[in-house]
Amino acid sequence: MEGDIMNRRGFTLGAASALCFGILKPACAAASYPDRPLTFVVPYPPGGAADQFARPFAQALGDRLRQSVIVENRPGANGNIGSAYVAQRMPADGYALLLGSLSTLAINPHIYPSMGYSVLDDLQPVSLTHSMPNVLVVGADTPYRTLAQLIDAAKRQPGKIEYGSAGIGNTMHMAAELFQLRASIKLLHVPYKGGPEALNDVLGGRIPMMFNNLPAIVPLVQAGKLRALAIADDKRSPLLPGVPTMREAGIADANSVVWNGILVRHGTPPALVAQLNAAMGAVLADPKFRKLLTSQGYDILSSTPEEFATLLRKDYAAMGDLVKRANIKME
Repeated sequence: MEGDIMNRRGFTLGAASALCFGILKPACAAASYPDRPLTFVVPYPPGGAADQFARPFAQALGDRLRQSVIVENRPGANGNIGSAYVAQRMPADGYALLLGSLSTLAINPHIYPSMGYSVLDDLQPVSLTHSMPNVLVVGADTPYRTLAQLIDAAKRQPGKIEYGSAGIGNTMHMAAELFQLRASIKLLHVPYKGGPEALNDVLGGRIPMMFNNLPAIVPLVQAGKLRALAIADDKRSPLLPGVPTMREAGIADANSVVWNGILVRHGTPPALVAQLNAAMGAVLADPKFRKLLTSQGYDILSSTPEEFATLLRKDYAAMGDLVKRANIKME
């Protein structure tokens, strides 16, 4: 009798184990996930607005998951290198996260002839995390104190006034292209390998202006090292209450608000995507985390994977239209 019971128990345990490696494998994986550190790929250089958000987010997410989340910067090609790394080279097992943005996901596909991956086919959205408006800033030693003064100067010198960006097709570049269309002016684009490099040259007086993400420029404007002429949003920022919106400064329909979110490789088990979404949602709803990031200029967002995917498809089409109208191409 005892032998029969042991045999049956052995059969039961064996069958359960087999199910974990068969039809119930995703559920079993979710039950033990995560059991090792996660890699959080930021496809931009250290020190920029993306990196400044990623590091406290990784810490908070790691605390929530009770596992380390390691930030790995993989810059290059306006975010394509790091994005392709996750989309093509990392396993679809929920252990590799990508910080994606409007720039890398919705603009790049219309500019780069080959990105090394397909945004819509190779990546799975998990959750939106934050957005941030671009701000038109000029060096403190430039003569431009209002947007009208800059526009007047550009009309007198078409194609002569330089502006920097984080690279061709980056949202900083696209913000400037949209501004030129709406203001009927022509500026000279100087692309850099990243936002921090361009910003350093504005600070150093080597180029006069650029659009940059709000969190990257707030302390510099407050310290008098930069002058902010207009914010490309519908509303003013409480961090820079004296800076008008583009519309208030006389240029309508020139908004540039950049969303960001987390994605994993397509094929990641839905149960793991749902578990990650729940953990991220808890982090993004935490009052302490929100206060820390909003004080730096980030607008904290949250979404379901489906809501993120819908926004991505919508802006993918819209940015393709803007790229075509502005005739933006790789040089």
